[in-house]
Amino acid sequence: MADPHEFDHVMPDMGGAKDKRPEEITENMGARILYSILIWIMMNLASTIIGVLAILQAIILLVNGKKPNDRVANAGTDVGIWYAKATRYITGDSEVKPWPWTELD
Repeated sequence: MADPHEFDHVMPDMGGAKDKRPEEITENMGARILYSILIWIMMNLASTIIGVLAILQAIILLVNGKKPNDRVANAGTDVGIWYAKATRYITGDSEVKPWPWTELD
């Protein structure tokens, strides 16, 4: 079973603590909805990028004798971490917007 806290170290507003959600959203709701729609569109693009990276890595594994490419793997991890932060923002679990509004970890 996957560790639910595997990426806590890259989620700065969690700090490894469980259930540390904002008590109340302090951001303007109109702006938050617009940001959420924009982030949702970006998440769809990110899903496509993850798919392309997966296909690319599969080809590399076939050609390279089962040795994964580190750059492709790291890019996939970065996109996955961004996706997790974006999901937390649009579902109200965090008030921290993902990149490009904050640093890309």
